[in-house]
Amino acid sequence: MKRYLLLFFILILTGKPVFASAGTIATYVIDPVKNAYHHNNLGIMYTEEKSYYAAIQEFKMAISLNPKTQATAVYFNNLGKVYMKIGYPDLALDCFENAITQYNLNFEYYQNRVDCFKALNQINTKLSVYKSKKNINPLDMITLGLLYEASGNYKKAIITLDEFVMSEPDLMITPAVKFHIQEIVDKQMAL
Repeated sequence: MKRYLLLFFILILTGKPVFASAGTIATYVIDPVKNAYHHNNLGIMYTEEKSYYAAIQEFKMAISLNPKTQATAVYFNNLGKVYMKIGYPDLALDCFENAITQYNLNFEYYQNRVDCFKALNQINTKLSVYKSKKNINPLDMITLGLLYEASGNYKKAIITLDEFVMSEPDLMITPAVKFHIQEIVDKQMAL
């Protein structure tokens, strides 16, 4: 045992790189995408703990670390939901608009935006805007259908959303729209 200990000290004292090859340096790569994901998770945790100011800051950090990606749409959506919880639908609306701009194939973003319109008492105004569009984007039909639903015109909501489903059967958002149509129909049947 003493021999091994002596040999160990001799190797250390000689200064030769015994344990690492020459010229290697330990490096750490800072990955903003991974950090953005981490900050988003912290924001979710703070939201669950009802620490909304901290959650807002975490979501903003996530957005600034990873701008203009599909994941950023999730961060904007989470930020908007926190703003809605604390009673700032005008700030939430901007977040949901940005989420739709970043990734427009998530049905929840459209629902959240219409919820903001409702909180801001803009359902009738937005309904007239979306009805008057000449060259309506197929995805705007989702918003129009949800606006009809929010205004209480369930028949027109079902027709509009069904038109979207028939015109865009291959989009990733279409199954969520179909499911929502079925929810509306089930609610109406229960009445």
